[in-house]
Amino acid sequence: MAHIDENPLGAHLPLDPLPGHSSLGRLERVLRRGEFAVTTELNPPDSANPEDVYERAAIFDGWVDGINAVDASGANCHMSSFGICALLTRMGYAPIMQIACRDKNRIAIQGDVLGAAAMGVCNIMCLTGDGVQAGDQPGAKPVFDLDCMSLLETVRVMRDNSKFLSGRKLTTPPKVFLGAAINPFAPPYDFRPYRLAKKIEAGAQFVQSQYCFDVPMFREYMKKVRDLGLHEKCYILVGVGPMASAKTAKWIRSNVPGIHIPDSVIKRLEGAEDQKKEGKQLCIDIINEVKEIEGVSGIHVMAYRQEEYVAEMVHDSGVLKGRKPWKREPNPVDQLVAERIEMARDGHEQDQQKLAGQAAQQPL
Repeated sequence: MAHIDENPLGAHLPLDPLPGHSSLGRLERVLRRGEFAVTTELNPPDSANPEDVYERAAIFDGWVDGINAVDASGANCHMSSFGICALLTRMGYAPIMQIACRDKNRIAIQGDVLGAAAMGVCNIMCLTGDGVQAGDQPGAKPVFDLDCMSLLETVRVMRDNSKFLSGRKLTTPPKVFLGAAINPFAPPYDFRPYRLAKKIEAGAQFVQSQYCFDVPMFREYMKKVRDLGLHEKCYILVGVGPMASAKTAKWIRSNVPGIHIPDSVIKRLEGAEDQKKEGKQLCIDIINEVKEIEGVSGIHVMAYRQEEYVAEMVHDSGVLKGRKPWKREPNPVDQLVAERIEMARDGHEQDQQKLAGQAAQQPL
């Protein structure tokens, strides 16, 4: 069978429930089968054009098990994670909907969880979110009614107890696989495994880490994680990604909190004739190292503005071991729909131009 994780009646339809599974999604199935999972992030567009989302998602076809729909990372506004998930689920992709507590209170968040689950979102990533001062609209009012821990608990209660935070009953709970973020590379280092334990207790079933550029440091982190038995309670996906140049690496190290880049990485990039190519190879080398660490269940590839390299890096690293993640098959209807959307947009623009011309001819 080409795709064992697809509803035969349609890629956009949910899978049959399996015993012990929290969701009806592919990512949870891959991880529970013990297969090495690959997830990635979709760079959200500054656009209301659905084709901008589909073009970016198509790059990952056949290479990833889940696609993170980013929720205004860095406190910069783009198309919402909810909107991206609505588009991706429509086509059968497996989105991981990020929810940042920065922008919404518990009422709005609980409503979004129900809406997302209803339209087929099976994975939710719970984040506190960057402060508004980090973005390009620092005058925005932050909310932070919840944080990542209380958000995990909120969704877990909705799912497992069929209740809102108010105690009011849900008629149908959301069937979702819960995720969180970890950063083994930020001080206090000794506390990081215990923070993971707290997130697991709150409801995290899988976690994605911050970029890993220091494999020895991550090995030490995973040793403590194994000592606590946390790798048996949660699936750990290591964050990896290509670095475009030594200059970029230096800028990120100095300006982006939480990302640790050793001097050895910068020296390796500086010594390369083609730094972009070397950054890609560095990512492949890191994948090959972390995939051998006991307790690692997958990788999360973050290739901002280098998404076209994801397939190549996954292929060259051999992490899939011949396995083929779900791939969207072309549908003859797709082209017709795209053409109608384009016609509707062109017609709207022409109507606007016509109205503007008529208004200009009217006396003041």
